[in-house]
Amino acid sequence: MISAERAIKTLRRDLTISSMLKAGLFLGLVLVPTVGPMLGMGVSIGGVLVVLGFAWMAMSFLNARGSYLAADSPSLIAAGQFDEAEQEIEKVIRSFWLFRSVKLLGLHHLAVLRHAQREWRESAMLSRALLGQRLTAMPGVARTTRLMLADSLLELGDLAGAHEALVSLYSQKLSLIEAMNLLVVQMDYESRIGAWQSMFRNLASKIQLAELMPAASAGRTQAMLALAATHVGRADWAQWLRRRAELLTDINELTNQRPILKELWT
Repeated sequence: MISAERAIKTLRRDLTISSMLKAGLFLGLVLVPTVGPMLGMGVSIGGVLVVLGFAWMAMSFLNARGSYLAADSPSLIAAGQFDEAEQEIEKVIRSFWLFRSVKLLGLHHLAVLRHAQREWRESAMLSRALLGQRLTAMPGVARTTRLMLADSLLELGDLAGAHEALVSLYSQKLSLIEAMNLLVVQMDYESRIGAWQSMFRNLASKIQLAELMPAASAGRTQAMLALAATHVGRADWAQWLRRRAELLTDINELTNQRPILKELWT
């Protein structure tokens, strides 16, 4: 089992080395044809360029293999096969890849795995390290990581940190899955700060989005909305939403995970 600290240290080391290697290969491709004749290399210039080109192609091939390895992890995590996912992710993180995308995906998948294992501290640490990298070419990974970070920080009781992670997502264009996950985390955060009016606002849209979620998430979200309806004096909505939650999820398990919801069934 690879620790978050070890994974982050490996990531930073390998990204530094890969940047140096890419810079070296690029300089070689530029300098050999221009400086080579001045040094009397002559015919050997073509040979050097072939070697450099072959090295680049070999590393690109290895990078494609790394992307293939990294692609298996999410399905294993979703299936609950955490040990198998851990092995695949560890291969990606411990191996060296020329291109940073494979390494960043490996760290992202490790954060997802730790989140699924309810290892909140490690998930938050990995998410923060990932968001500290340049992710402009991976906007989906950046958004998912922010959601994970916010949820992990909520579980750790860090409301200020969770709010900071959530704020930037409100202005971004989200996929349907990302919008559903954001709603789940947003309801959790707002219930902890008592923002009942905000939770109840745009209720119909939130219910429609909740109905598209998996049963457990839908039940939790509608229970949160029922709690908000109770606090704003809408007993009619509170009763309807509470019954929806009862149909969708195990109430005992739900209230054990979120004690604030016990108010609905007392």
